[in-house]
Amino acid sequence: MKKYLLFFVTFVPLVISCKQKQDVEDSNRVQLVSPQEMKQFIDMNQVQLIDVRTPEEYEAGHLINSENLNFFDETFEAELDKLDKNAPVCVYCKSGGRSAKAAEILKKKGFKAIYNLDGGIMGWEKDGLPIDKTKSE
Repeated sequence: MKKYLLFFVTFVPLVISCKQKQDVEDSNRVQLVSPQEMKQFIDMNQVQLIDVRTPEEYEAGHLINSENLNFFDETFEAELDKLDKNAPVCVYCKSGGRSAKAAEILKKKGFKAIYNLDGGIMGWEKDGLPIDKTKSE
């Protein structure tokens, strides 16, 4: 009987601890979303919309109301630190590679809700969704 009690007292806290750790990891997981899902999410919520392409790529066309944070810039991670970790953040690039890497950085930094645009801006345009081609001054 003592063996069972010892097993129970040792095993239950371990299971609870592992479950809590998994819940924290799940709360800041990266969600890959389609262009249509991203558009709906942007239209319905207050999000931080981040374009991680170069300034030249950004100037050629970007999602409306997005902020350009160049993934290759040496200050990239410092710029991410200025964002609100508790507000949803949507990231995109040209086709999805850089934004996937940026999303993992955001995850490690403890951001709670991270969305990565599947197919990047190329997928967005392929679906006929609007982009902003106005030059910033």
